[in-house]
Amino acid sequence: MNTAGHSEATSPRGMELIPFRGLRYNPDRVGSLAAVTSPPYDVVVRPDGLHRLQDADPHNIVRLILPQAGSPSAGREQAADTLRRWLSEGVLTSDPEPALYVYEQRDTDGLLQRGLIGTLRVSDPAEGVVLPHEDVMPHIVADRAALMRATRANLEPLLLTYRGNGTAADVVDRTARHTPLLSTTTADGYCHRLWSITDPRDLAAVQADLAHHQALIADGHHRWATYRRLRAEHPSPSPWDHGLVLLVDTARYPLRVRAIHRLLHGLPVADALAAVADRFRVRRLGVSLPEALAALADASREGNAFLLAGDGAFHLVDRPDPALLARTVPADRPAAWRTLDATVLHATLLPHIWHIPENDPSRIAYIHDTAATVAKAEHDGGTAVLMHPVREEVVRDLARQGVTMPRKSTSFGPKPASGLVLRTMDL
Repeated sequence: MNTAGHSEATSPRGMELIPFRGLRYNPDRVGSLAAVTSPPYDVVVRPDGLHRLQDADPHNIVRLILPQAGSPSAGREQAADTLRRWLSEGVLTSDPEPALYVYEQRDTDGLLQRGLIGTLRVSDPAEGVVLPHEDVMPHIVADRAALMRATRANLEPLLLTYRGNGTAADVVDRTARHTPLLSTTTADGYCHRLWSITDPRDLAAVQADLAHHQALIADGHHRWATYRRLRAEHPSPSPWDHGLVLLVDTARYPLRVRAIHRLLHGLPVADALAAVADRFRVRRLGVSLPEALAALADASREGNAFLLAGDGAFHLVDRPDPALLARTVPADRPAAWRTLDATVLHATLLPHIWHIPENDPSRIAYIHDTAATVAKAEHDGGTAVLMHPVREEVVRDLARQGVTMPRKSTSFGPKPASGLVLRTMDL
């Protein structure tokens, strides 16, 4: 049974994962490998997390994936200059031969995840090789594309999953029994290890196995859309025909699914509650964050439910007016889509109740960390909208039907650390 959200059916031309010459930090030129890594660009909580990572080491990868300058264009040029300088100084060095990389993550709770990092052929949606399950925001795709053009690099892999439990997974596990290229433990407690696969027989076995499978985008919809845009801009064949990915076989290594929360700027909690009072049931919870999230989980079993925070308390908002939903939620999608919390938020609450455009980054932010979302709302005087995770089977069923979920509906993890292996188009 598929537990990751993608179809068991195969396409005539399945995944093509190609070896590449990885670009990696020279451990002799940086303070520590842990100090130069970062979460993916969209997980870094600005500005606190960004500043902390910049201060951790002058060569931290955030200086490439989230360059800070007077303007976006200046930031991109700064990132390109920084990458060139690190290459010339030997801070980053390329591996001698093309490889696929086995990447392992372990946490203190016993979670173990392994996958393959390589460059995947960028396919068209009609091929059904890579299945998205969320919409994307055009301005983010444009920003990522501009950064990749300027640096001529894939600076961090996106996360894909498939269901295999076959030869490729066997090669991954056999490789992980050897001495790794690198091993480091980051501040979040995760231990990261990396190996390379260069043996032609192993590479051929992996590629033959993957050719029979599809992948689900678990994390990185905007980067995949960026890959597709850049491929269209460059005559084929070119390095832009492929994009950097981490591919995890969830039959052997299941992922965790978490929610992505919303921070509504300029909307005090009192105003948000007043607007929903006659259309939802609202209850104030005088409890801690873990207890409030447990109450949200209970309410979500019965229907749509949200937690609002930012005024020092938690407010459980559930039981929406059915007539309101009938008027505002599009009826041309499957029932599983119409009843998603993210659908109700983006089709009903944001446009019709709170009058907030979802495409305006000055009004709405998407944050993965629950406590950080609440803290920012309290600090800024805005409203945190805390979400309950979508069940895996819902993601799977919608992806099978080709129906995309509202943007930022899910957070699969653990996510790969950025900075362990990069890809440049000029190698």
